[in-house]
Amino acid sequence: MTTQYATTQTDYRPAAAARPARWAADTVATMREGARLRLDYSVQSLWRLDRVIEELRHDHPPYEAVAHVLRGFGAYAGEVIARETGAEWHATASTHWLRTPDGRLWDPVSKARQAFTGEGSLRGLYREATGER
Repeated sequence: MTTQYATTQTDYRPAAAARPARWAADTVATMREGARLRLDYSVQSLWRLDRVIEELRHDHPPYEAVAHVLRGFGAYAGEVIARETGAEWHATASTHWLRTPDGRLWDPVSKARQAFTGEGSLRGLYREATGER
């Protein structure tokens, strides 16, 4: 008897996805417990995170104080895009990025940092990566 194994996106993730997926999961737990904000990997939840980033920016904390949080927000946005489009995480020595099925490359962690400086948003990243208007 021969057994065949089917691999789908839901049961196989490249090793490069392990860290960003963990950062995203940590962000979900932290936001649920600390801020009472429900993140469900939906597109709408990116709007909520953009508001959180905007509130952080208005408080004027030093970047070093929020760098870890922004990394989690970016990883979360990347996970939303990966789940919606089938994008896959890839990693180099210093960064994690997404490759969408159309071959384009995205750096959601960097985009979260840019959103903190007022240059862009996570929902804008989603729109660009998915072609949604």
